[in-house]
Amino acid sequence: MQVTAVLNPAEEGGYVALNPETGTVSQGDTIEEALANLREAVELYLEEFPMTFHGAALVTSFDVAVHA
Repeated sequence: MQVTAVLNPAEEGGYVALNPETGTVSQGDTIEEALANLREAVELYLEEFPMTFHGAALVTSFDVAVHA
C-alpha cells in the first residue's frame, strides 16, 4: 500500500516526517532514517486502526502572502 510522506527540516537538525492519512509523525537525522521511522510508525498505527485507502494523495504546494 502506498501512503504519503511529508518531510520538513527540523529546527534542531534532521527531519520531521508526517503521514497525513494517519496523522502519524516521526523524525530522523537523515531523510532515509526519517522515512524508515515513519514507515514503522504507520505500520504500527495501521495494525491498531486499519484503514481503507482510495487512491494516491495529490500533493502540491502554494504561496501565501507574508506580512511583516
